[in-house]
Amino acid sequence: MSSERTPLMTSGVCGLAVTACGGKSDATPESDSGTPTVDPRKLNTFFGVMVPTILSMFSIVLFLRTGFVVGHAGLLQGLLMVIVAYTIISLTILSICAISTNGAIQGGGAYYMISRSLGPEFGGSIGLMFFLAKVCACGEYVLGLVEAILDIFGSDPESSVSQGVRVLPQGYWYGVLYSSVVLLLCLLVCMVGAKIYSRTSFVILILVTVSLLSIFISSVAVKPRDFIITHKGSGNETLRYNASYTGFSVTTLRNNLGSGYSLDYSTNSVMSFSTVFAVMFTSCTGIMAGANMSGDLKTPSISIPKGTIVAVFYTFAVYVLLFLLVGATCDRTLLIQDYGFLQRINIWSPLVTVGIYCASLSAAMCSMIGASRILHALALDQLFGLPLAPATITSSSGNPWVAVLYTWGLAQCVVFAGQLNAVASLVTVFYLLAYAAVDLACLALEWASAPNFRPTFQLFSWHTCLLGIVSCLVMMFVINPMYSSGSIVLLLLLLLFLHYKSPTSSWGYISQALIFHQVRKYLLMLDVRKDHVKFWRPQILLMVANPRSSCQLILFINQLKKGGLYVLGHVQLGDLDSLPSDPVQQQYNFWLRLVDKLGVKAFVDLTLSLSVRQGTQHLLRITGLGGMKPNTLILGFYDSCTPEDFFLQDSAFCDASMELGSEGEYNFGVDLPSLQAHFPPVRHVESPRWLSPEEYVGIISDAIKMNKNVCVGRYFFQLEGEDKDSKVDGSERTIDVWPLNLLQPGSRDYEDVCSLFLLQMACVLNMSNKWRHARMRIFLNVETESSDQGWVVNEETFRELLRKLRIRASIKIVPWDSVVQHHLQPEEEEAKQALSEDFLSAVNSMLMEHSSQAAVRFLYLPRPSPQRSQNRQYLAQVEAVTNSLGPTLLIHGVTPVTSTDL
Repeated sequence: MSSERTPLMTSGVCGLAVTACGGKSDATPESDSGTPTVDPRKLNTFFGVMVPTILSMFSIVLFLRTGFVVGHAGLLQGLLMVIVAYTIISLTILSICAISTNGAIQGGGAYYMISRSLGPEFGGSIGLMFFLAKVCACGEYVLGLVEAILDIFGSDPESSVSQGVRVLPQGYWYGVLYSSVVLLLCLLVCMVGAKIYSRTSFVILILVTVSLLSIFISSVAVKPRDFIITHKGSGNETLRYNASYTGFSVTTLRNNLGSGYSLDYSTNSVMSFSTVFAVMFTSCTGIMAGANMSGDLKTPSISIPKGTIVAVFYTFAVYVLLFLLVGATCDRTLLIQDYGFLQRINIWSPLVTVGIYCASLSAAMCSMIGASRILHALALDQLFGLPLAPATITSSSGNPWVAVLYTWGLAQCVVFAGQLNAVASLVTVFYLLAYAAVDLACLALEWASAPNFRPTFQLFSWHTCLLGIVSCLVMMFVINPMYSSGSIVLLLLLLLFLHYKSPTSSWGYISQALIFHQVRKYLLMLDVRKDHVKFWRPQILLMVANPRSSCQLILFINQLKKGGLYVLGHVQLGDLDSLPSDPVQQQYNFWLRLVDKLGVKAFVDLTLSLSVRQGTQHLLRITGLGGMKPNTLILGFYDSCTPEDFFLQDSAFCDASMELGSEGEYNFGVDLPSLQAHFPPVRHVESPRWLSPEEYVGIISDAIKMNKNVCVGRYFFQLEGEDKDSKVDGSERTIDVWPLNLLQPGSRDYEDVCSLFLLQMACVLNMSNKWRHARMRIFLNVETESSDQGWVVNEETFRELLRKLRIRASIKIVPWDSVVQHHLQPEEEEAKQALSEDFLSAVNSMLMEHSSQAAVRFLYLPRPSPQRSQNRQYLAQVEAVTNSLGPTLLIHGVTPVTSTDL
């Protein structure tokens, strides 16, 4: 079975071949030397999921933005924000748990889930955007940490905190410098690997927990206090605010219930519900911190759902309690004008300081490690080719250190934003889009109803998935419509890029499962008893002996299908009783590859039979399903001419460089040399024929008996301009139609079922892309020298018929008295079968005279004689009439296909 890490592209973005630079494409990383290493999966549920998830969800919001949210939004709206945010992530968590418990998960976390569920195009585009979200979050957490450091150690004399050793100069470039130093520290930890980070994060969690306990204890232990807070105004003037810590007070709680959106002193912009929610939601962006460590977990299918759910419940309880605490003890001025107020009201402020530093630093490291794992997974899958190829390199312990360097470099660019609140909206929008994608993946799996979608986690449904998608999309536009629109446009551009590269994988495509589910439903609704002639369309079974000599006919019939069913049929001669296995099943990939190469919209149906005639009967009966079954059989002509090898004429089949140059084209195990070798060389004059003339005519008779229309194509190897790269629009082409049965001059009925079917097929061809501008000519054969001048009336009647049928064509009157005189008289023996050579030659000459310049001709195909002894004679007559004509389609219709009514 193919590996889940099967590379998707044979060539990269820059057109060069991509190989893993020190990393393999399987699940177990290898070192640069190529020697196997120990399995990097070492983390359990607590260290691998709970700890990073809790720390990521606490991050900077817990200590630095709790007052910001409650102060601006008020306690009620603040709690509403928490409930809304946790509702959204809870719905997403249900989807994560369902997907993660439905099979083995490898490295890449959310990207791995989405790509293996929705396919490489959607997974790759969302994965890259989720990587960018992680990078932006890493920069955001670093900016928050620097903000807290400068709040204590900044040299600005107007700082809102008077304690601490103020030795660090402040300013935009100094802030960038400090952020770069912090990022470098994160880089050093992440370069060592996920294991040391998980151990370090456990110590950080203990410190953060101690800081939290000190905050709750301080709310009881610390007495009310008053503060004077100063900020620089827009004109460099000093602004002073009187703030107070009241302890638990009903008055304070009542005053803080409502909203009070005002100016944010860090960005000098007025806050609103959306901007505050954007900052608050950054605390919820850590729910995938554990999922992103999937490549390092011992049992990710168990650890991810269990650890994530516990972490979410824990953080939700902490946030609600902390919101209630600050809303009941601090006045609004303190909350809005000092984001680090928790240090002021703590029994020992260094405890909060340590908590801030630890929470921010761990969240930054978690984002950096998570982003690097996603990038490493993208690189292994070769979705974006050469630019990400170095990110496949891993250390001997499996740490993707090059991917860490990529992440560090991009995060370094983010810190140039300068302020935490400036990037909060962008981070939140990116995360919401990624969460919506996870919900979409789970929704698609649920709707596909595939038997193998059996997650052990059952607390979800398509309702929760759909609600999660809608919630994420709505909140995206509530937060920032511009960022939301831009992120969706970027997503669509990435989707188009990956679709253009056409990556194909062995992962399985959810789209195929959904299509199957819908097609089955609609096929059941397609009731053959409700068929009506107004909506008739050709549904074609084209029998192909050897595609090497039939490609032009295959391409031409593709123009005739008019949105109907088109099936390429082939009969393999043999007896299954004498064979060890069915040889037909092994051939399907070659025929499907042929269909891809030709660019036709056709199915393939093959059968094994003792004779071609019997096999054709089988295909006519069993091909298709429900209301989609062939109503027209098309055959190549049976003659003795040596066919041409189309594979030697088309560069797509004979130029190996074309195969290598088709970027992203996946051949499903059938490359060009294999395709050429599978189909035998074209028949030579001395080659034995697997089909006798009697059997060939018998196939035509069988189809008519089965109420199938029959078409026979001859000389289509001479037709040019039908390939998929041709720019022909038909303006230089002519379609000639001869609706009269030329082998029976006594028949003057131009309105019988067969003649009308012939007109319909010509009209269908005239509506196709490559023939829409072609001129259609209809030839009426008349005996002008006979005493009966009824042909004049017949001509007017026929013109009226064309008008009713909305067929635009010019009518040509062809006198054929000189031709008819060669026809045997009815009283002669076997008059209907034995036609003189002079008559056949005269008919052929007439056709050559009037239709020699036509691109294609449509002729009436007579019904074969029921006497088997007449089969060779029937075939010889048809061959003589069409000799040297050029591309000709002989048609015998048995079903009504035209309608003049609405």
